Amino acid sequence: QVQLVESGGGLVQAGGSLNLSCAASRNIFGFGAMYWYRQAAPGKQREWVGYITRSGDIFYRGSVKGRFTMSRDNAKNALYLQMSSLKVEDTGVYYCNVNTDGRDYWGQGTQVTVSS
Repeated sequence: QVQLVESGGGLVQAGGSLNLSCAASRNIFGFGAMYWYRQAAPGKQREWVGYITRSGDIFYRGSVKGRFTMSRDNAKNALYLQMSSLKVEDTGVYYCNVNTDGRDYWGQGTQVTVSS
């Protein structure tokens, strides 16, 4: 079992920055890729924002490339997402995700709202 807890969301004006964190309840060193997803609104499809592999390779969806930075701290069992130059379309609930032990684990999400 893994519990994931996201934090750091909030309300920010367009062009601003936010830093999200995801704390895992156990050692993440052995995990494979860890993801950030977002969901713009209830009923809309959750989309991946980026992921970081066990070896540290990082991949971003095109719309956030150059603005978002992911990192992973195995010693702190944490995943991070630094977001800058935020746009209104970045608004949504942000979730961290990992697939381990043969199943997907999700946090409860943290709301990010970008105002114009």
